[in-house]
Amino acid sequence: MGHMLFRAWFINNLQHYIGTKLSKNKGFSITSAERYSLALFELSEENNILGQIEDQSSSVLNLIDQSKDFSNYIKDPTSSQEDLLKVINKISENNQFENLLKNFLSFLIRKRRFFYIERILKSFIEICSRKRGELKAELKSAKKLSNEEIIKITDELTKNFSSKIKLNYKHDESLIGGLVVQVGSTMVDTSIKNKLQQIENRMIEA
Repeated sequence: MGHMLFRAWFINNLQHYIGTKLSKNKGFSITSAERYSLALFELSEENNILGQIEDQSSSVLNLIDQSKDFSNYIKDPTSSQEDLLKVINKISENNQFENLLKNFLSFLIRKRRFFYIERILKSFIEICSRKRGELKAELKSAKKLSNEEIIKITDELTKNFSSKIKLNYKHDESLIGGLVVQVGSTMVDTSIKNKLQQIENRMIEA
């Protein structure tokens, strides 16, 4: 099924399955995730709520990342659709999610694809970043960084990748020491790692 056909189907009826090609797949490929995320992007853009959907998608990802119980629950094959729908509806109401996102999440539950929600929403946010000419970067550090240090690292990444960087920072004590940086789907190369190591050394010496 082509993208345009999939998109037309998605617009007309969120409750129907994506089509024969996906239904025959035993796995869930990156291409399939991108197809869902691209449809969500275009619908959001057409309805002039792209910014809202992107922010709300980030909220869902943050919830998955921060709540081990929720993360385990959505990955539990024994979780019933009915119960999961109730949870998502409650989350949507509490966070005042747009109906488009609420319906999209419900659709994934009914089609037993909510297990892949993290991959789909990350793909969606990456599409948003690419459309703005941005590169999405993830930064984790064992030591909590100051705003000045985060800005310095963002500037270094911007120079090395020659592109505007959208940086998502997380303080992660489980790392014990050091920094972890990922830009897009690729880990930073050695030259950037060296520069980040110098920044880390200065923080240790401070």
